[in-house]
Amino acid sequence: MAETFHRITISFYAYFPVQNPAFFRDDLYKALFPLQVFGRIYVANEGINAQISVPDFNVENFKVHLYSIEHLHGLRLNVAVDDDGKSFWVLKIKVRDKIVADGITDPTFSMENKGKYVNAVQMNELLQKPDTIVIDMRNHYEYEVGHFKGAIEIPSDTFREQLPMAADMMKGHEEKNIIMYCTGGIRCEKASAYMLHQGFKNVFHVEGGIINYANEAEEAGIEKNFIGKNFVFDKRLGERITADIIAACHQCGTPADTHTNCLNDGCHLLFIQCETCAKTFEGCCSKGCQDTIHMPLERQKELRKGIRHGQHIFNKSKRLRPRLNEPDL
Repeated sequence: MAETFHRITISFYAYFPVQNPAFFRDDLYKALFPLQVFGRIYVANEGINAQISVPDFNVENFKVHLYSIEHLHGLRLNVAVDDDGKSFWVLKIKVRDKIVADGITDPTFSMENKGKYVNAVQMNELLQKPDTIVIDMRNHYEYEVGHFKGAIEIPSDTFREQLPMAADMMKGHEEKNIIMYCTGGIRCEKASAYMLHQGFKNVFHVEGGIINYANEAEEAGIEKNFIGKNFVFDKRLGERITADIIAACHQCGTPADTHTNCLNDGCHLLFIQCETCAKTFEGCCSKGCQDTIHMPLERQKELRKGIRHGQHIFNKSKRLRPRLNEPDL
């Protein structure tokens, strides 16, 4: 049965010590399930990372519970910029080794020493300075549809690879203003701590990531220096920040920035498709996949038997290849 109420998409994270992640996970599920909260939440010894949708009439009840938890009182909640309320349809809370897979093994690394937060106003001011370098800590498919003006892309498919690459690329710029950013803040916060650990001096990270920056810029009535779309890891696959379309259809090359998954169940490639190609290929990424969706279901099942794509993503910068790990939020 379709829901008759509106949902609000919210994301949040916090680095704090969790002594028993499994116990914390179970308690959290028992509290959120009755509130009809849907979404994806990761819990680890280092903290919590969440993307959820909450019925509008339960938002305050949700906040009351969340803020009753030690270390989470008053936590900033990122409310989606372009939200249809249909981001999630089930609640999943998983225990992980880390809330962001980082590959860091140095026991002296600590999240207690992290970069300085910058809000939207401060970000715009720093962008005007010639000694400022902006680093995008997201994947190529995220950067492709939207990014801050002049931002540097770290050419790797995983956050764990991006960290040492970012430090290596910034060698010789130890005294410059280095601003890290990501979708909701969780990756760039850890990246800022890593850069400080590597000896960089003036490291900043955008508070609340792109989502919070866009909301603050809108409220303050200031220029948005993030152009295009912000890719998000839910059914929306993106929220528009500005009207700029800086990407192109992966099939015909016309300006487009709408991500979609190939309708062939044996493919499900994540790629950018314009409206014309969506009609021409019936939501598929290729003629081959289009032919497949018109085959009998039993034949389709035979063709995809044994195929395990994980998250299959079109990456024109490194050729097409499957990603078998789940994305960082």
